[in-house]
Amino acid sequence: MLKINEHYLDLSEGFLFTEIARRIDEFTAKYPDRDLIRMGVGDVTLPLCDAVIDALHKAVDEMKDAATFRGYGPEIGYEFLRQAICDHYAKRNIHLNIDEVFVSDGTKGDLSNILDILSRDNVVLIPDPVYPVYVDTNVMEGRRILFANADKENNFLPMPDRSVDADIIYLCSPNNPTGAVYGYDQLKAWVDYAIEKDAVILFDAAYEIFVADPDLPRSIYDIEDAEKCAIEFCSLSKTAGFTGVRCGYSVVPHTLVYGGIDLNSLWMRRMTTKCNGLSYIIQRAAEAVFTDEGQAQIMENIRYYQENAKTITGALDELGIWYTGGKNSPYVWLKCPFDMDSWAFFDFLLENAGVAATPGCGFGANGEGFFRLSSFSSHDDTIEAMRRLKKVFTDYGK
Repeated sequence: MLKINEHYLDLSEGFLFTEIARRIDEFTAKYPDRDLIRMGVGDVTLPLCDAVIDALHKAVDEMKDAATFRGYGPEIGYEFLRQAICDHYAKRNIHLNIDEVFVSDGTKGDLSNILDILSRDNVVLIPDPVYPVYVDTNVMEGRRILFANADKENNFLPMPDRSVDADIIYLCSPNNPTGAVYGYDQLKAWVDYAIEKDAVILFDAAYEIFVADPDLPRSIYDIEDAEKCAIEFCSLSKTAGFTGVRCGYSVVPHTLVYGGIDLNSLWMRRMTTKCNGLSYIIQRAAEAVFTDEGQAQIMENIRYYQENAKTITGALDELGIWYTGGKNSPYVWLKCPFDMDSWAFFDFLLENAGVAATPGCGFGANGEGFFRLSSFSSHDDTIEAMRRLKKVFTDYGK
């Protein structure tokens, strides 16, 4: 008889966004004429930049000519894109070999797929609150999971506890959902801890482009010795609006050696066995992102979202609400006011302001009592949502 992976039965139900949708449906049915503003969206709203569109059109035209048609490509990505990524890092004084870069359809898949080359006996350390994929992918394989507590007291930036032994460490900076960003010394402490424990850091840098402060790191490889213990995952989803186009990459240095085996060769084997590679057309579009023209254009969109974040944080400052994020992240993580729990504040904001966002409790136990706002809306919606928020707070306080 067929046996299933029973660890899938240990997964919690995908409750958060199903419940959000249910409550929004109830609201719109009750108030069909009221305008609802969604401030919880994790998707971008601005279109692809011109450099990317031009590259897409050119690549499509190549595919209609037998002389320039492309079939199967390299499973780990075309050299032109991997070299562009290396050159991009080099501008920040991070020097990679081209065969340390692996192109994929995005960070979410890579963070899951990397577990194929790591034993199920490994102990995993994950911050709480957290992007749910980190937890669920390890539950699926039956690994033991420990949590590093992120809370208001440590500004949602947990630090290593040397009394805890872990083999796989997840870090995300700027963080989803909290928007918190680690400094150089803080990441150095994590690197030193990983080396001491002979562990590997899986570093999610999907939001690195939002780091506006030049005194904050954008890559784990900004940290001394990180190449000895860390794999970096990055995505063009938020960087260049590729959520509907799909492209990301991982960096696995040759210096990652455990038990005499280098992880780069294992990741290469996994990629070439289980993947046929990202399409040529998309990779040409991704290459355009790393050109001077592409970088200038995508930064226009990033500044648009940063202006939205500034509008959000400005409103919270005016209201005296505690928060992290926003200044170097597209997400703002706020403490629910009036001693409300996450769902109570969701209902309060929805009912009284017509604004929907994301309850923090959906990201882990430490998310209870907190709330995530996103800067990926339009300027007009962001301004109007904050106007409503301030009005509601003024009226509620009377």
